[in-house]
Amino acid sequence: MDSMDKNWLCFHPAPSKPHFTAPPGAVDAHCHVFGPGAVFPYAPERKYTPCDASKDQLFALRDLLGFERNVIVQASCHGNDNRALIDAIAHSNGGARGVASVAPRVSDAELRLLHEAGVRGVRFNFLKRLADFTPREVLMNIAERIAPLGWHVVVYFEAPDLPELWDFFTRLPTTVVVDHMGRPDVGQPVDGPQFERFVRLLREHPNVWSKVSCPERLSVSGPPTYDDVVPFARRLVEEFPDRVLWGTDWPHPNLKTHMPDDGTLVDMIPRIARTAELQRKLLVDNPMRLYWA
Repeated sequence: MDSMDKNWLCFHPAPSKPHFTAPPGAVDAHCHVFGPGAVFPYAPERKYTPCDASKDQLFALRDLLGFERNVIVQASCHGNDNRALIDAIAHSNGGARGVASVAPRVSDAELRLLHEAGVRGVRFNFLKRLADFTPREVLMNIAERIAPLGWHVVVYFEAPDLPELWDFFTRLPTTVVVDHMGRPDVGQPVDGPQFERFVRLLREHPNVWSKVSCPERLSVSGPPTYDDVVPFARRLVEEFPDRVLWGTDWPHPNLKTHMPDDGTLVDMIPRIARTAELQRKLLVDNPMRLYWA
């Protein structure tokens, strides 16, 4: 097995138990599994080699944090080989769903098999440092073919690229879930033009949802409280309470500066969802409607 990249940070070895108690049925709606590489080899075309992060370790973290379900998102280091993802779902006792990555020529039969395995979405990655360019007409074709299955498209991009991607996103024939609030520059005002553009996307297009996750990727002020990210996440939770999701992003791929304590991330939830009703929508109602309905 290939060894992990030298500048890679492995996940926190002993995350704390959060003070915040999640509501019954809470879903970690954005997390990953990596390998183990000896069982599920990483893709030859990958842009990075991670530390192994198994399904058993993920489910142990879920229990520690007080959650009941996971939505496991295919990691780019596995390319379009979804076997590690499918294996994790199969061993979750119904407590996991998946977001896959598929090849442009994926067959309808393969899509049906993924659906039966628990996949409910496909991820389109627009971060050039993590994924190779795929023509948008190819991505649109995939979106049109998954729409009858009731799946959604997850899109990962950075805020400066939204104007270029706007027309493509708004033509997608599915629910569109944006990873990590579209990666805003939190050094800019929460009501400034960059984030206002993203809010307008949600306001004008009711099929667009957002994950209010990954403060550790966005923050300038840094751990443990990531204060500068809170106003951005809070605004989305309060303006679009029925279209937001939350996740740990465990095992936190491609972080270079620090590795967050997942218990501390959970303790941010009552700061961005300030009432029990908002917490229930964010952690239970919304992910259940999208992934288990």
